Amino acid sequence: MMQKTLPSPRSSQQNLVRSLFLSLGLTVGLTMSLSSAHVSAQSYPNRTVKMIVPLTVGSGADIAGRIVAKNLSETWKQSVIIENRPGAGGLIGTGAVVSSEADGYTLLVQSASYAANPAIYKKLPYDPLKSLIDVDILGQTPYVLITSADGPYQSIRDLVIASKSKPGEITFASAGVGSSTHLAAEYFNQMMGIKLIHVPYKGSPEAIADTMAGRTAFYMAPLDTAIGQLKGGKVRALGVTSKARNPAVPEIPSIAELGYPTFEIGLWFGVWAPAGTPPAIVKKINQDINLAMQNPEVKAAYESKGIKATPMSPPEFSKFVREEMAKYQKIAKDANIEPQ
Repeated sequence: MMQKTLPSPRSSQQNLVRSLFLSLGLTVGLTMSLSSAHVSAQSYPNRTVKMIVPLTVGSGADIAGRIVAKNLSETWKQSVIIENRPGAGGLIGTGAVVSSEADGYTLLVQSASYAANPAIYKKLPYDPLKSLIDVDILGQTPYVLITSADGPYQSIRDLVIASKSKPGEITFASAGVGSSTHLAAEYFNQMMGIKLIHVPYKGSPEAIADTMAGRTAFYMAPLDTAIGQLKGGKVRALGVTSKARNPAVPEIPSIAELGYPTFEIGLWFGVWAPAGTPPAIVKKINQDINLAMQNPEVKAAYESKGIKATPMSPPEFSKFVREEMAKYQKIAKDANIEPQ
């Protein structure tokens, strides 16, 4: 019968020492990693931060982004620049952020189109649920249904009656296929039981210009984008899409109060970072944006444009974005829009 060989005392000591060194190494490595992330967040940012807006200059997200970027630049004592990269419903600029370094120095500033795109495009060049981190919401504003100041439509009722008498003939503008303005108009068409022809433009400024000239019947414009033309009497507003009137334009009724009590759809703007951005940096950006929205100058600028600050934490914003995606999926499905 063979006897089991017991380890020598010296061998046991060596194994114990080896285990201790391994444990110590793991602990030191973890500590250094956490310490490095902490230092990285503390020193962030130490150079220029670029915010890519995948929409045209003067779009809703561009306006909100510039207001907040100015405050962040003062807070961080670093340049925060806005770079517009419009095209393909926002996909070009969004793709540029997705492929950027995950270090917090390239961020995406986009509108609700981020949530609308998956309902329209069958194959996005990125995964909207995994390729980017939901950082924060920049604020919310209603759409305002505008038409030419010299046009025939004096009310929502006029527009609906005309559309029903000429099904498939009257046009509406949008800031691009798959944009939130596109699906907001489709929602309006569904609620009113009308069929219209979609005319997509490069962005909101172009859509407003052609609607103002009477080339399209109406545009579901972001309020912050169209407020200048509204104040100047260059376009006629038939209603805002929020449940109640907006304080920036109290003279414009809500569509809900005009006999469509269930009608409500809103626009929002947000910030995203490439997947892999350190959580501590994401947290810092979120906190500083939320502080910016409490700044008196930012609040005044927001109020003048009809934007409401609605600060959120990253998890809250992430939940909100997913709910919006589901909403736009339903709108697209109900409108029989086949993903391209």
